Amino acid sequence: EVQLVESGGGLVHTGGSLRLSCATSGFNFDDYAIGWFRQAPGKEREGVSCFSNIDGSTYYEDSVKGRFTTSSDYAKKTVYLQMNNLKPEDTADYYCAARMSGSGNYDYWGQGTQVTVSS
Repeated sequence: EVQLVESGGGLVHTGGSLRLSCATSGFNFDDYAIGWFRQAPGKEREGVSCFSNIDGSTYYEDSVKGRFTTSSDYAKKTVYLQMNNLKPEDTADYYCAARMSGSGNYDYWGQGTQVTVSS
């Protein structure tokens, strides 16, 4: 059974930090890219970052560049999203998802973790 389980969300003040984790199981982790997405109330879901377990390449959405860092622990099959200098506009439900390398579609999704940044 494929599972992606997010953790690490919470409430922080502006300028604070959180580290989200996406623990995975049930698929060949090394062949997948893991993306982080977020959805704020009343807004569409947007892609935040992506880490490719094939070649270690990363992607960041413009608004998080320089503040967020994604990394992967191959032994633990877990991908992280380190979020620094958080802003109120980062408030959202954060989801991780997995897609086969080379595919444009994310096949597996987690249940999400909530991040709230107070001003």
